[in-house]
Amino acid sequence: MNRTLVIGDIHGGLKALVQLLERAKVTKDDTLIFLGDYVDGWSETAPLLDFLIDLDKNSNCIFMVGNHDLWHIDWLREGIINESWVVNGGKASIESYQLNSDNQKAEHLNFLENMKGFYIDESNRLYVHAGFTSVYGAKKEKYTSNFSWDRTLWETALSIDKSLNTDSIYFPTRFKIYNEIFIGHSATTKYNIHEPMNIFNVWNIDTGAGFSGKLTMIDADSKEFWQSDFVKELYSNEGGRSH
Repeated sequence: MNRTLVIGDIHGGLKALVQLLERAKVTKDDTLIFLGDYVDGWSETAPLLDFLIDLDKNSNCIFMVGNHDLWHIDWLREGIINESWVVNGGKASIESYQLNSDNQKAEHLNFLENMKGFYIDESNRLYVHAGFTSVYGAKKEKYTSNFSWDRTLWETALSIDKSLNTDSIYFPTRFKIYNEIFIGHSATTKYNIHEPMNIFNVWNIDTGAGFSGKLTMIDADSKEFWQSDFVKELYSNEGGRSH
């Protein structure tokens, strides 16, 4: 069985990812699409990146880059420590490198720098960490930072009148371009929801693994999904992200 499995924001929670791979009975025949934000939050950012690099060698993996990953790249490449990054989980990421060599850091940097801003599959489904703003689609996006940072796609989805017909001239053009859109970035736990949220053709699978929620993996075709335990319980001696 060849499945397309999409994984939400991990935020250093390696234990949660291992649980998902086991619970979904992932095999080498499956395609794994990661939506970004691998780092910042729980204590295993460096080990998680090691794990993903090894997983990529033996599985069909596609990696998007998230906003936290961009902060992490700046630190690995130039030693830049953004204050917002530090209070949003960067401190835990830095501390996870205490036993890592310069060669390992270089390997992580190369891995992160080669991630995609977005991916479109053969079924015209878009996978992106955050969103895009162009009415012509992700390929025409002028500000590529939106792939990692934009929240307007999700906020627009939330605000659309659910009775509005998709053929209406008032229906947002962005939502007509792709058959489906899979995003992370905006935790569903903000709305007191611990499962994936679906509005029109947008699927948000950031279920708050970096905060009080769980890590989620969803089958892009069947929409069956699997979740880890609450990640804060897997790292019960840690505080997680403060924001």
